[in-house]
Amino acid sequence: MTLTFHWFLPTYGDSRFIVGGGHGRSAGAAAGDRPASIGYLSSIVRSAEELGFTGALTPTGAWCEDAWLTTAMLARESQRLAFLVAFRPGLISPTLAAQMAATFAAHAPGRLLLNVVTGGEDHEQRAYGDHLSKDERYARCAEFLAIVRRLWAGETVTARGEHLDVRDARLPTIPDPPPPLYFGGSSPAAGPVAAEHADVYLTWGEPVEAVARKIEWIRGLAAARGRKLRFGVRLHVITRDTAEESWDQARRLLNALGEDTVTAAQAALARSGSTGQRRMRELHERSRADGTWRDPRALEVAPNLWAGVGLVRGGAGTALVGGHTEVADRIAEYASAGIDEFILSGYPHLEELYWFGEGVLPQLAARGLFHSTVSAPTGHAPFLAREETAP
Repeated sequence: MTLTFHWFLPTYGDSRFIVGGGHGRSAGAAAGDRPASIGYLSSIVRSAEELGFTGALTPTGAWCEDAWLTTAMLARESQRLAFLVAFRPGLISPTLAAQMAATFAAHAPGRLLLNVVTGGEDHEQRAYGDHLSKDERYARCAEFLAIVRRLWAGETVTARGEHLDVRDARLPTIPDPPPPLYFGGSSPAAGPVAAEHADVYLTWGEPVEAVARKIEWIRGLAAARGRKLRFGVRLHVITRDTAEESWDQARRLLNALGEDTVTAAQAALARSGSTGQRRMRELHERSRADGTWRDPRALEVAPNLWAGVGLVRGGAGTALVGGHTEVADRIAEYASAGIDEFILSGYPHLEELYWFGEGVLPQLAARGLFHSTVSAPTGHAPFLAREETAP
């Protein structure tokens, strides 16, 4: 089994501490000590390439920079890395979205992946002029993706649905191959859409048993439609040469958080309509209630799975914390549960990228779980090659 690894691009800014933002948060850029300049993001992109990562996720929302424009510029600053561009169906027409993707794919062949974000935050969607309910957004998303798939297949499309009405749409350029669609969602309305349209189903980093149950759910829905999906997980990482060093770093991140900061962040996240966000909050709910969240080990909700990031950050709120061997062990467990792809990040994103790339990837390579054709740079820990294929 060969696993695929992606990194994350902090297009809202980076820091040596946890940066807020994400699901449930108010509009406006999240605060970071390092601006999300093309220069800084390019350094992350080039490093991820050098270490053998397949792609990098770029987020979408009112709290970060636009994913399409940012990644289009970064594609010129890199050679191989693919960009997992998050976008929201319904905020633009399916024809325009299909055309944008085809154009990107033409200028950066094999380097576009698409993360479909239906939108779990009513207040944020309204800021973009979208007033549909959550279930209505999923219904519109299904119509949207069906149209996009047909356009990518070279069809002339006329489709009149409950939410979308497209007449005689056709693309001047057909992406070959079509960009893979990544899709996340934990609510009952999300499952059928993922099963019908996604290539890769994404989940946030819950304990392995919970992730396995979610995989079984989606796999069953997909099988009923004659489809097979790959599965991915979104996690942060804090990995060092020893477990003690890793947990010291987790403690340092916690020590930078004030009680008022956590309380304000949780009040904002509590209004989220996302089922996945609710599940992230539940992981640290007891520690917040009894005040033990100041102890990093109190937030260890499963072996080496730490819920501290979710105290102030929306979206993915858990991190794998431990020595390189421990983190590799946990990744192997997720892989045994059915996870094929990992989308990772850490604070700061550039430094943590190297801790993981030089410390954990070699161990996974030795176990036959990771291969890269990228040569290890001089002075870096060696790692085995992963066969490059079109993303």
